[in-house]
Amino acid sequence: MESKSSTYEIDVNGSLFDWDLDEGTFNFENDEVVLFWVNTAFKTLLDSIEEIAGEKQAKLVLETAGYHTGKIVSKFYLESDKEREIIINHLPNIYLTAGWGKTDIVSFCFEEKKAIVRVKNGWEYKINVAQKKETEGTFLPGHWAGVLGGLFETNVWYKVVKSQVQGDDYSEYEFFESEITPSLNVNAMIQEQAQAAQKEMEQKISEQTRVLSEIIKEISSPIIPVTDSILVIPLVGKYEELRAEELLNRTLLNLPRYKAEYLILDLTALKGVDQYTLDFLQKFVKAASLLGTQCIFVGISPELSVQIIERGFTETKIPCFSILQQGISHALDRLGLAIAEKKQH
Repeated sequence: MESKSSTYEIDVNGSLFDWDLDEGTFNFENDEVVLFWVNTAFKTLLDSIEEIAGEKQAKLVLETAGYHTGKIVSKFYLESDKEREIIINHLPNIYLTAGWGKTDIVSFCFEEKKAIVRVKNGWEYKINVAQKKETEGTFLPGHWAGVLGGLFETNVWYKVVKSQVQGDDYSEYEFFESEITPSLNVNAMIQEQAQAAQKEMEQKISEQTRVLSEIIKEISSPIIPVTDSILVIPLVGKYEELRAEELLNRTLLNLPRYKAEYLILDLTALKGVDQYTLDFLQKFVKAASLLGTQCIFVGISPELSVQIIERGFTETKIPCFSILQQGISHALDRLGLAIAEKKQH
């Protein structure tokens, strides 16, 4: 009985393919390969990379992978001890028979480290069309940068001159000696992402700070009506220029609405009193008086009273009291009002 062979070989235009069905191997140019359906299986692989990494990152991943595989190709053929010019003339046929599209090395110069490569109907172009991409892929030009970098024995990078994806008859890449490498591009992308993340964080912090500042403005020095004619404003913390002006403006805008005759400034929680603070209080008192409102100070500590005297506070006619209740009682008395107990029925 005739036995059926489990090994097959075929020479396609000088490129050798062979299969060993018993071992489950498929070789191209004496090295193992695998076949993918371009528009389905291979496209799905690239789609998955893009889905996980993001479109921009995926382009860099493919470019880097193309570059490193190109380095492997150049190393493989250089180890065959063939002349570099023979290798570079042989490579278009290798890629053609391997299903990478019709590849032409239009020109190359080992001395100037330059080359021009054209690719028509490459597998990356077909996948890009299936993906409805509008820009040139990065694997093939990155791959040829790796191949030529190995053959030229220097760093080589590329520029896309024509793009089949964008409507040209073929894609054309110019290659030249350069300091650019995929590693530099990765670092640049990482730095760009870090800067973008930092900017986003700064924007969030700025917005949160703005909101917090607005809240603090509302609660740090609230205007508290006691009666129709008496208001109380507690001064809390230290008042620098921005905070002091904001309080003054907000108070002066609201005084006519309240029609207050007396404004009690509670200084109990006032901190860091300096000459600016005392000048601000004087300004506050004068501005309120122009609107027909008299100021009363309460919560003056012994230390604060000494500061007021030492720094020449000129508003000596302002009534001052140690506690808030006294200030309210004084204002009520001036208005001819009093707090009385409710009569029991």
